[in-house]
Amino acid sequence: MTPNQEEQRLTLSSIESLARDVLLASGISLAQADAIARNVTAAEADACRSHGVYRLLGYVRAVAGGKADGRAVPTVTPLSPAIIRVDAGRGFAPLANEMARPSLIAAAQAVGVAVLAINNCYHNSAMWVDLEPLAEAGLVSIGLTAGQRSVAPHGGSMPVFGTNPFAFGWPRPDGAPFVFDFATSAVARGEIELHQRGGKSIPLGWALDAEGRPTTDPALGLAGAMLPFGGHKGTALALMIELLAGPMIGDLTSQESFVEDEGRGSPPLGGELIIAFDPARFLGDETADHMARAETLFSSISRQDGVRLPGDRRLAARVQSAREGVLVPSRLLDELEAIRA
Repeated sequence: MTPNQEEQRLTLSSIESLARDVLLASGISLAQADAIARNVTAAEADACRSHGVYRLLGYVRAVAGGKADGRAVPTVTPLSPAIIRVDAGRGFAPLANEMARPSLIAAAQAVGVAVLAINNCYHNSAMWVDLEPLAEAGLVSIGLTAGQRSVAPHGGSMPVFGTNPFAFGWPRPDGAPFVFDFATSAVARGEIELHQRGGKSIPLGWALDAEGRPTTDPALGLAGAMLPFGGHKGTALALMIELLAGPMIGDLTSQESFVEDEGRGSPPLGGELIIAFDPARFLGDETADHMARAETLFSSISRQDGVRLPGDRRLAARVQSAREGVLVPSRLLDELEAIRA
């Protein structure tokens, strides 16, 4: 191994402590730091490095550059029995989600369907972490957020969309809930950034260079445009997410977020939309019967050889990480330790 590929093994508790210390050393409040640390630790536990401690560099950069308010206190406002708005105050998504979650759960249980709109928020985090607690409370949920302009529409070469992830959560009576979270780009932008840091090429189909040519060079791909997954279908989903998490809730599009950043490389400033459904309000006394039908559907997938449910790999990694810890690149640890010190 070359030095920049060397890794060190840390426990999950050490990851969370490191994340909190780095954020506090950067002037971020304890409430913001705790919420972010929990999010990046969950990502590391589930072997999602692109949203783990690597993201701390972006949080720190956003505050140091004067864009994000690391000491912001989100304001939660009910707009109706079924609509909750959170002004994140140019703070970060994890704390805004945590503060609004009890109100969202209560509203969904009372009305049957409730919507959480988070505005004025820097989003740099794994969204499945936002939905798992809703599923554990018995709710079905959908989460959407846009980003900064980095993804070209199918057939084009100029970036228009962010990576615009889509997340979904479904409660299950036994074991972990069914939760998935994926970008509508061919891959998360953080994956390309990690390939660049590791000196590795990227597969064809992930990105174009600035001249619109397919590239395997991560630096050229980051300077050009990422590609949507699934061609025109990924483009359609990205546009839907752009509209629902942007103009629909009065927040920025990915192009507007890019302009607002002024080239500082901060996390995307924009909105997040979460829709929560309470099956019990729809189904009443028949809730258990219909949720059991869903389990039959899950079983018909997972019992087939070579097939796994989306999210199964994350859950397996979570068990292993709790037992063995996680590997973090030494170069990244050095950067984070320098900030902590």
